[in-house]
Amino acid sequence: MKRHDLIVIGSGPAGQRAAIAAAKLGKDVAIVDKMRALGGVAINTGTIPSKTLREAALDLSGLRLRRMYGEYQEPRRLAIGDLLARASDVMRHERQVVRDQLLRNGVTVLEGTARFTGANEVAIDGAAMGWELQAPAVVIAVGTVPALPAGLVVDHARVLTSDDILQLPRMPRTMVVVGAGIIGVEYATIFGAMGVEVTLADKREHILEMVDEEILDGFAYRARELGVVFRLGEEVARVDVPSADHAIVLMNSGKRIATDLVLVSAGRLGATVELDLAKAGLQADDRGRIAVNQHYQTTVPHIYAAGDCIGLPALASTGAEQGRLAALHAFGYPATSLPELYPFGIYAVPELSWVGANERDLTARGVPFETGVARYREIARGQILGDEDGMLKLIFHLDTRHILGVWVLGTQATELVHIGQAAMALGGTLDFFLHNVFNYPTLAECYKVAALDGFNKLNSLGAMSAASAAPKS
Repeated sequence: MKRHDLIVIGSGPAGQRAAIAAAKLGKDVAIVDKMRALGGVAINTGTIPSKTLREAALDLSGLRLRRMYGEYQEPRRLAIGDLLARASDVMRHERQVVRDQLLRNGVTVLEGTARFTGANEVAIDGAAMGWELQAPAVVIAVGTVPALPAGLVVDHARVLTSDDILQLPRMPRTMVVVGAGIIGVEYATIFGAMGVEVTLADKREHILEMVDEEILDGFAYRARELGVVFRLGEEVARVDVPSADHAIVLMNSGKRIATDLVLVSAGRLGATVELDLAKAGLQADDRGRIAVNQHYQTTVPHIYAAGDCIGLPALASTGAEQGRLAALHAFGYPATSLPELYPFGIYAVPELSWVGANERDLTARGVPFETGVARYREIARGQILGDEDGMLKLIFHLDTRHILGVWVLGTQATELVHIGQAAMALGGTLDFFLHNVFNYPTLAECYKVAALDGFNKLNSLGAMSAASAAPKS
């Protein structure tokens, strides 16, 4: 039995960061993953391929150019190979980056399926079959697998999950996406940008309920411009595949939709089934998730869990941070983070990103606030880029002017949000943006314009208050 200081199960962002953080402390670390390719779901089926497909779709379809040059740029019908080739190149590069980082830091990399044989012991099945490991600390970072609604059968040919996208043999003409969560919305708009007729169906009445309503309204408008049809409040009863070239989606309402392809995007389940958690004194919930405390410890204190397998926010970025914090805590090293200021990004067409609170939550909590909005159409850089629908919204405290939330829709939203994140982390107020100068022309200038809009609203409130307080003749 090989002994290590730390065993990490899973090589996605959470596992990778946990392993490297411990290795940099001089610990003997082994990382186990059943995939031949390192990087977990993030690199191999999820984050990296979907975001690469998005960029390739925007470039190769000419969508960006059509908005600027209109009649001179006709929509281009894409071959799926054009898109998948680019995704494959990026994935190959990122896998090598992960492998190099792990090996450079002295981490032992083992291929196979890990399972607990005791609270401190892990056996490996697969390529490294026969290996048995022991360590005083373990980090579980196994990620997730697609969840399937009751009654839906995935045949991986006409009815797919998001894990199957990279195996598409051809570009569909029509597509039904079942599930309007983040993954469903991203793929619906990405394929819409490629000229596919997309129907997005969900039993919920609203999409992306965590998103600020004003931002969501703008997003829905752009999605419809791409040809995405929303069928909300509609639950899919079943999917029939009467022939090899099409499927029929039947709704509980009686509606039927004929389509080339069905993408089932009904959430994710923690990939914990094969771990034999009971042998370690653990159990997962009905969604495969493992409960942890604020230090990412499970109910067995020396076993930690991080990343998507512990539930929300289930982002590659937050998973990486959770893995780092778990490893440091396991070896008694103090570490801090700012979970209340973790940024969120939805890589749809257009992008959405935010940090902090939305109006709905602040209203429910009784927090007095005001907003300032800048629209890309007002910004020279927005005109240059051909994005007239984008916007940036600042939410700030009515009395202290502290920034409470930053919401961005449009080109480079997931980059632009970090300026607001930094300001919030440093206790910034509306005045920070009022008093600072931004390069011109840039999208960052939106912060200045939004701050001026908010300042004008405060001035109006002050003028009205003074008028109401003045003695009446």
